Amino acid sequence: MAVQSGREISRQALDALIGQPLGTSEWMPIEQDRVNAFADATEDHQFVHVDPVRAAETPFGGTIAHGLLTLSLIVPLCFDFVPKIEGTKMLLNYGFDKVRFPAPVRVGKRIRASAVLAEVAERKPGQLLMKLDVTIEIEGETKPALTAEWLSLHVL
Repeated sequence: MAVQSGREISRQALDALIGQPLGTSEWMPIEQDRVNAFADATEDHQFVHVDPVRAAETPFGGTIAHGLLTLSLIVPLCFDFVPKIEGTKMLLNYGFDKVRFPAPVRVGKRIRASAVLAEVAERKPGQLLMKLDVTIEIEGETKPALTAEWLSLHVL
């Protein structure tokens, strides 16, 4: 059962989704301008990310996105299918567990995310900690760009 965009669900309905796929995003292109902007924001200008001429001489055959750029795109990629819990006053990124980057994202490729609701736990009264198993795949590739357990804190 995919979660409908924008629809709020009850805690009971959320519990029923544990172990279920939540959805799959649209494809997002990864272009050099985005990679360059990320390099500027993080001060990570390693040539394999920002110099297409030098990067063409590597086994990647061109520039690749930063792994942390891919990780940062979890929010916009998953936004439409992350469950919205009734009565939520605030939603916070709480962290990640077991983040892996199995394959590089070559500039010019497209990525998309899918997620399974792995766990929901009451952290303390009025706070739910949700864990999603997220995979970001690369169009036309067999290995994903990223796998991660994403934690979000929902303050009710």
